[in-house]
Amino acid sequence: MSSTPPDDTESAPTAEEPAPLPVLREPADGVPAVITEESELDACAAAIAEGYGPVALDAERASGYRYGQAAYLVQVRREGAGTWLIDPVGLPDLTPLDRAIGTGEWILHAATQDLPCLGDLGLRPRQIFDTELAARLLGLPRVGLAAVIEHYLGISLAKEHSAVDWSTRPLPEPWLRYAALDVEVLTEVRNLMGIDLAAQDKSEWARQEFEALLSWRPAVKEDPWRRTSGLHKIRQPRVLATVRELWYERDRIARDRDTSPGRVIPDTALVEIAQANPSGPGDLPRGHRAIQRNQRAWLDAVARARTLPDAELPPASVRSDGPPPQRSWANRDPLAAERLTQTREALGDFAAEHTIPIENVCSPDPLRRAVWSPPAERTPEAFAAALAEHGVRPWQREIVAPMLADAFAAHPDA
Repeated sequence: MSSTPPDDTESAPTAEEPAPLPVLREPADGVPAVITEESELDACAAAIAEGYGPVALDAERASGYRYGQAAYLVQVRREGAGTWLIDPVGLPDLTPLDRAIGTGEWILHAATQDLPCLGDLGLRPRQIFDTELAARLLGLPRVGLAAVIEHYLGISLAKEHSAVDWSTRPLPEPWLRYAALDVEVLTEVRNLMGIDLAAQDKSEWARQEFEALLSWRPAVKEDPWRRTSGLHKIRQPRVLATVRELWYERDRIARDRDTSPGRVIPDTALVEIAQANPSGPGDLPRGHRAIQRNQRAWLDAVARARTLPDAELPPASVRSDGPPPQRSWANRDPLAAERLTQTREALGDFAAEHTIPIENVCSPDPLRRAVWSPPAERTPEAFAAALAEHGVRPWQREIVAPMLADAFAAHPDA
């Protein structure tokens, strides 16, 4: 036995690392077969109708691979009915399942991501419980599905297949296992979250937020081409018009090929083409194979922009109907800047005290609008009415309107 004393330079860890969480690897009832036939869908609907409790749903899309945000797999689970996997490519009408669920509560995680594609299939909720939104209201530090499951159940959910091409057919068995696990424990998590919401006196907040989801629709953005990465480098109207023509040409190609626009040609290449203003193939930028692959289409788009009359060229920026950028408030209206600062400080204190993100108490846009264009009367009731016009929920108005009234009282008109 060695008598050499231990080397102090190799000290043991001061604290033990936490043991890894057990991983949820297999659905309790195994991986179900994918439903592809009408008769199988009828059997699924009958089972769901006979089940009990809320219904956990999820959808897998092929974002980044296919054009649009269509669902390529739908997962549904209910106590007493088990888990079902449905192929919406072969079964694009899921109204039998919608009728089976009826007025039953849906459980979704990040509902706004899945509601549009589920609605396209004929699935429309009458009640919703959104576990991601509930996690935000409860002040959880991480609100992804895996993190929420870890928090409540102490198990880890593998996410290695979250970004795969779900339009692949047949779907590999490991992907199906992953998809089934996404709804495996949603009901249990939902029930535990419901207990926490009640304990924190946030059940009514959650009810109003979930109710608002029933009428939620994705915003339709005007001039979607203005979201092109790198567009901020361009100020000349003619070059902006070229980007616009290229963007819509890329969108047409992507739609015809049923592929993601970014897989046709990246935004950076569109901007490079527009800045080069090519007249022929030899003028096109080098370095992107996608440019050469569809060079005739890009040259035609550039030519269309080149012949547009000046009156049809887009402006460098689009005027907003909202307040000016907040960074300019101190110079343009110092009083409004002071009122906004006080209100945001009060909101921050409330959010910290109640362990909730400040943007879930009131999002920045309606708050800025209420301060910049206040009602004639500066009372809590008047501010509540102004906030309501911008979609602020009753529970939020009850909190924020008095804060606004206090800020205006502390900083009255000169």
